[in-house]
Amino acid sequence: MTTETAVPEPTPEQAALFARVRRMMLIAGLTTALAICAVLIAVGYRLFKSEGRVAEAMSDVTATLPKGARIVSTAVAGDRLVVTLDVGGATEIRTFDVHTLRPAGKLKFANEP
Repeated sequence: MTTETAVPEPTPEQAALFARVRRMMLIAGLTTALAICAVLIAVGYRLFKSEGRVAEAMSDVTATLPKGARIVSTAVAGDRLVVTLDVGGATEIRTFDVHTLRPAGKLKFANEP
């Protein structure tokens, strides 16, 4: 013998509340799906964009320094490799492209006379 419980019909206020909750859940679900799609697109774009640079980055490069120069520090800033040199007591900053390792610029500092 099974006992069935009768579910009463919701009142108009309850029906309106249920419809509102369903609408809010639909909006939250669509927002979540949109956010997941945006993350997947961003990851795919980054993978696709860096795909062609792998072969370029594998090259061996030898940078020549002035005689008596000493490397003080190195750093990476964006797409640039920054090397600070001490050349005979004067400070010099050289920048290189991170992907190709080609020189991008040179900054020398001099004291005023």
